Amino acid sequence: MKPNNLILKALLSAAVVSLFVGAARAQSVVREAPAAPVFSDAERVAELSARRARVAEKIGPKALLVLFSGEPRNYANDVDYEFRQENNLFYLTNLAQRGATLVIAPGATPREILFLPRRNPARETWDGYMYSPEQARRLSGVSEIWDAREFEPFMRAVRARQAYRPKPEAVLLSAQNLGPALDSVFAAMNDSDASLYLLLPAADNSREYRQEQEYAAAWARIGTGLNVRTSWPIFVDLRSRKSPMELRLLQHAIDISIEGHMRAQAAAPLAKWEYEVEAEIDYTYRRRNADNWGYPNIVGCGPNATTLHYNESQGQVKPDDLILIDSGAEYGHYTADVTRTFPAGGKFNAAQTDIYNLVLAAQEASFKAIRPGASTIGDVHNASVEVIRDGLLRLGLITDRNSEQYRIWFMHGTSHWLGMNVHDVGIRSAKLEPGNVFTVEPGVYIREDALEHLPQTPEMERFVAAVRPAFEKYKGVGVRIEDDVVVTADGYRNMSAALPRTIADIEAFMARARRDFRSDARPAGGRHRHFHYFVGTPAEYASLRH
Repeated sequence: MKPNNLILKALLSAAVVSLFVGAARAQSVVREAPAAPVFSDAERVAELSARRARVAEKIGPKALLVLFSGEPRNYANDVDYEFRQENNLFYLTNLAQRGATLVIAPGATPREILFLPRRNPARETWDGYMYSPEQARRLSGVSEIWDAREFEPFMRAVRARQAYRPKPEAVLLSAQNLGPALDSVFAAMNDSDASLYLLLPAADNSREYRQEQEYAAAWARIGTGLNVRTSWPIFVDLRSRKSPMELRLLQHAIDISIEGHMRAQAAAPLAKWEYEVEAEIDYTYRRRNADNWGYPNIVGCGPNATTLHYNESQGQVKPDDLILIDSGAEYGHYTADVTRTFPAGGKFNAAQTDIYNLVLAAQEASFKAIRPGASTIGDVHNASVEVIRDGLLRLGLITDRNSEQYRIWFMHGTSHWLGMNVHDVGIRSAKLEPGNVFTVEPGVYIREDALEHLPQTPEMERFVAAVRPAFEKYKGVGVRIEDDVVVTADGYRNMSAALPRTIADIEAFMARARRDFRSDARPAGGRHRHFHYFVGTPAEYASLRH
């Protein structure tokens, strides 16, 4: 396992782009893509130290916080998926090492201890690189690093209210060379007023964080005076407002996503199958050194675009149909979430235009509803709903704008928080603040079988009869438009604005891209086409419209 060093990652990304540019320059018009963000050790350590200090302040001197590494996930009972660190541990350490544990004890000296697996050449032969203590300190800024096997003896000493001094050979790095003094915690334990903070999910979402739940249950049975509490509210509060460093990482994930979407749009007129279009996205993410996608790609053509989480990518691409692509790259543990709907052949027809412009108007209304300190994410959703109610009534797809009929065609929320997860932490009822990042994604989906599964009541039969003509006109059309916005002091900034969004801009981009994305002629022998691609910055892509 290689260290997740963003400096190294950015340099490698730039090298890959440079090699690609050099190889392709003779074949096509190629421009260097935006560089990945690079942070110095000092910048990174200052950011992480400040985050840990805020956590320490919130839990107070009578508490300990324990963060476990993420657990490996198995595929087909055979091999592990690629490891991804637990978000909150990464948020405080920038470490991707499995088997690591962080303890924060604000009332102790030292107040931070990283329990790190000791490097093992035999294990590294099979599973890859492990952090050395020096590398872990350089990446995280944590100076007290002990062998991971010391964690349980340390916690047993806490239960017994005894000072703990690790074995000398178990201290991998130390600025103190002493065990932590936990007098304030022990004193609070005597009054049952001390706390052990763990990442414990809500009762209705217990499929994750199994080791935390088991540890909490075991600790509760002991009854030590150290009360188990969930640390989720702490991280929800901290992570809901992104720092400038986080925004740079998130912007790079969005920039990669924009390039992937553009490649897919440019290749679509020559594609026969949805998976060919999706392959352009995956290729871009790999070439740009993204960690991964933030969620499985959605590439649906025609009626497949009306399924919200369509992941198969096995349908045909037909030039008269719309293609809906919902895809976001993950970079540096932050994920984008961007959706565009466009005509496979490059031109919207009249029915597609009606639905598209309705969704676009709803999104514009939601943008206007973003008012720092005044509106909530729920207000942003409601703004889209009002426009969609009016538009569906005008198009003949509902008969009563004040009813719930609109939910037949628009059944999801307009916004969700975005960050280290595609559905990131946050409180929907909270007033919007600068640094909040969320999506704005209204949609309308005219499923071909939508009218067949409604309740069999006289009222619903009248509804079906009334909307049938409009349904026949629009059925099979699915449109979603999704952008990622950050709240600013005076409004918002659309972080994915470089990706064409209006009908005129999409059609202009696709017309120009088809000229720049040229294909080799298929020879008589039947060799497969291959493409030469245009690569540019978001600003350069935007210039294609003019």
